Amino acid sequence: MNRRLLGGTGLEISVVGFGAWAIGGGGWEWGWGPQDDADSIAAIERALELGVNWIDTAPIYGFGRSEEVVGRTVAKMSEKPFIFTKCGLEGRNGSGVNELKAATIERQCEDSLRRLGVEAIDLYQIHWPDPDEDIEEGWAACVALLSAGKVRHIGVSNFNIEQLERANAVATVETLQPPYSLINRGIEDEIVPYCAAEGIGVIAYSPMGSGLLTGAFSAERVAALPEDDFRSHVPHFQEPELSRNLAATERLRQVGERHNASPGAVAVSWVLRDPVVSGAIVGLRRFDQVGGILPAAGELELSPEEIAFIEGGE
Repeated sequence: MNRRLLGGTGLEISVVGFGAWAIGGGGWEWGWGPQDDADSIAAIERALELGVNWIDTAPIYGFGRSEEVVGRTVAKMSEKPFIFTKCGLEGRNGSGVNELKAATIERQCEDSLRRLGVEAIDLYQIHWPDPDEDIEEGWAACVALLSAGKVRHIGVSNFNIEQLERANAVATVETLQPPYSLINRGIEDEIVPYCAAEGIGVIAYSPMGSGLLTGAFSAERVAALPEDDFRSHVPHFQEPELSRNLAATERLRQVGERHNASPGAVAVSWVLRDPVVSGAIVGLRRFDQVGGILPAAGELELSPEEIAFIEGGE
């Protein structure tokens, strides 16, 4: 699988990373429905066999379950992947709570190190800039963890340019993790150019639109999503957006047929067409899903004509 440098970190990462959000399972407000841990472990192992060399997780995913599963999986590996996780958002009393106080972030880091079973986290990211007024305190706490050797690199997720600039005034922001896909292009006009100018590495999440661009969904399947699957409540999976998004998936399918690749693989390759994007996070829940996305997503190069068609041109 192709690799790219992640901004100025010096980390050479596979252009596709394993996203561990979905393996947190259901039972919480942003869950993906029921998940079997054995399926999660098999999916991670297969992705690593196919060249993925990093895993992205967070303490909020299943309220620690995702990190624990990742930790159990990599514990038996002699050559471990890079592990990226986050801080600032965690589960308390059944709900997600955002907090950027220094003491909270220090505790969350220790909790993540324990669940993951590692001595240091390769990339530690503020999950959300919330509360906004505490961004500087939270970022300074991440810098302290970096100095202490608890984490090797620090970044942020879901920050806008004004928030990036505030963090940069405290210490260099190494990476940004924003949502980016064919159906969510909000970072293109300002954030991508800013990151390019500042040397900030970009790792995009939800490049397949939380599964909507994989080709596995129809209007009927969307309607049947379980109540504890967050996708049953978001606009991308509801009209009028749903019909437009399914039409976009059909365009991805048509391009994929030319390359013997799935719609999801083409969706990821479309995100990676911009060299500012160092990697795309792909969530995989079962062994059999992995081959449908990898390695094509990490190797496929789209022509300008195919890109134009995917984006809605003729």
